[in-house]
Amino acid sequence: MGIIEEIIDKTKQTNDDKIISYKQLQILMGLAGIFLPLLVVLGKYFSFQSFALEDSISDYYDNGTGGDILVGVLFALGVFLFAYKGPERIDSIIANIGGTMAMGVALFPTTSDKKIIYSMHFICAVLLFTVFIVFSLYLFRKTKKHTKPTPEKVKRNRVYFWCGIIMIVCIVAMFGCYIFLKPVATQYNIIFWGETIALVSFGTSWLTKAEWLYLRD
Repeated sequence: MGIIEEIIDKTKQTNDDKIISYKQLQILMGLAGIFLPLLVVLGKYFSFQSFALEDSISDYYDNGTGGDILVGVLFALGVFLFAYKGPERIDSIIANIGGTMAMGVALFPTTSDKKIIYSMHFICAVLLFTVFIVFSLYLFRKTKKHTKPTPEKVKRNRVYFWCGIIMIVCIVAMFGCYIFLKPVATQYNIIFWGETIALVSFGTSWLTKAEWLYLRD
C-alpha cells in the first residue's frame, strides 16, 4: 500500500509541476504582450535618442535595438504558443497556428520593398490577433462539462470577454482609419495606439488566465 501511495503522490506532484509551468507560461505570454510597445519605444531611444513614435509597432523593425526587441519578443511569443498545451486538443491547434503567425510577423517585415513580404506580414498579423481573440472569447471561457463555474471563474470570463471585444474594436478601428483616414492615422499614430491597446488587452487576458494577481479560485 505504501508503494501505491508513493506513486500517487509522485503523479500528483508531476501534475502540479505541469500546472505551475503552464501558469508561468501564461504569465510570460501576458507580460510579453503588455510590455512589447514600451520595449520597442525604449529600444529606439537607446539606438537613436528619439522617442518619436513609428506609424505602427511593426515599423520598429529597422530601428536598431527596437527592431531587435520586436523580433525577439515575437519569436518568444511564438515559442510560448508552440509550448502551450491547453485542456483540449483544439487549444493546442489554435496555439500552434498562433505560434506560426507570430514568427511570420517577425520574418516578414513591413519595411521590405517587396510587396509580397509586406502582404505576408499583414496576413500573419491579422491571423495572430485572430488567434488572440479566439483564446479570449472562446478557449479561455470554456468550463468543464457538468461543472458549475466558480464565482471567480465567472468574473474571469467577463475579463476575457471584454479583452476579446476590445481587440476586435481595435482591429476594426485600425482598418477603418488606414483605409478611410490614412493621413489622420499617420499624424496621430492611430495604428500604433490601436496595436498597443490590443496587445495590452491580449496580455491582460493571459494574466487573468494565469490567476496571477487577481481572481484566483
